[in-house]
Amino acid sequence: MKLFTSLAMAALLSGAMPVMAQQQTITWWDFFAGGDGARMKALIQQFNDENPDIKVNATTLEWGTPFYTKVRTSAAVGQGPDVMTYHLSRLPMGLKEGILTPITDADLQIAGLAKDDFYTPALEAAKGPDSTLYAVPFDIHSTVLFYNKNLLKGTPFLDAEGNLTGIDSLEKFEAALAAAKANGSTAPISYATGDDGGVYRVFYTLLAQQGGELISADGQVLPGDSADKAVRAVEIMTKWAENGWQPEQALYEASVALFTSGKSAFFFNGAWEVPTMVDLSAKNELGFEWGVAEIPTLLEKHTNWADSHGWAVPIQGKAEMAPEKREAVMKLIGWMEKHSLDWAAAGHIPAYKPVATSPEFAAMKPNSNYAGLADRATYDPRSPVAGVASPTYDAAVNIIAPAIHGYMPATDAVDQLRAELEKAMK
Repeated sequence: MKLFTSLAMAALLSGAMPVMAQQQTITWWDFFAGGDGARMKALIQQFNDENPDIKVNATTLEWGTPFYTKVRTSAAVGQGPDVMTYHLSRLPMGLKEGILTPITDADLQIAGLAKDDFYTPALEAAKGPDSTLYAVPFDIHSTVLFYNKNLLKGTPFLDAEGNLTGIDSLEKFEAALAAAKANGSTAPISYATGDDGGVYRVFYTLLAQQGGELISADGQVLPGDSADKAVRAVEIMTKWAENGWQPEQALYEASVALFTSGKSAFFFNGAWEVPTMVDLSAKNELGFEWGVAEIPTLLEKHTNWADSHGWAVPIQGKAEMAPEKREAVMKLIGWMEKHSLDWAAAGHIPAYKPVATSPEFAAMKPNSNYAGLADRATYDPRSPVAGVASPTYDAAVNIIAPAIHGYMPATDAVDQLRAELEKAMK
């Protein structure tokens, strides 16, 4: 025993005995609440259980402006997280603030990922102007079209299996709205007509379907004939209001309630509301059959608004993150991507194609019904004044919403929109 102890001590002093690797502790910030929050907490717990060499300490902060303000101020002084969730639509603002670090090819290799693993629209939204990657896309969450099958019975807009059909133009969609109203729908198309996000996403989808741009890559607001296309988008939404097809000044919760109570035949909202419908249906609390599909091609182009949650690594003040810590962060990101099927249950489309194209995701209904939009989605303009909780969203609720409710002509609204965004960019 004494000989063994002496030899062990000698080996330790000589550096020959292997030293146990120190556990890496990762500080994580996200903004996920409700069902999203529960799913993410479960994923973090599973990761911690499977990776004893890495410990994730997670904190959930308030979504939107409060989250991004805290990230900016904390990262600048080295008090921010090691990794955080980040809307890709906010990436231009993060780059302007100088708080994001590049994601290198070596980082991706450590994570077991490659750029080709991701859908092109999401990957491009994660890059800076010089094509440097600054985030790893995790999902694609987009506007989709929920529909009430009961209110469409007897119309040409349901096929024999009860799936939405025959809507490939604005005219046919509006015919479906009229038919639903005749069938007793009091608000044939519901969306958050009094909220920034609801108004912006419908407006931006209609603009994008015309090939219009809100802000060009070189910073022009409504370049070329995009102002005319923006006017057309506002006029379409105004017509829906004038015909009594959409609710007046509906806040988000009210817009959801109109659909779940059976008053609306159609519902424009994010795919994140799919779990709401699934849960209510499972409890027999809907009172009608429902479906969900991609936003139809109402105008010239098959596309719609989308954003992504991604993983970003902020600066550490003036310090550099230790290589061992960054390696642990990238292993965490890679693990999350490969386990994103669990996250997809929240209605999102995995941005990581090996999961999105798997038989398991194909069997996940109704989510896989609208998975094709991942290749066709139009992301917010690559501008610091665009994205979640930005001046573009403010302009939607302050300018476009009043216009679609008849308080100003569409042309005046678009003129004001341009002026407000140009002012925000100065």
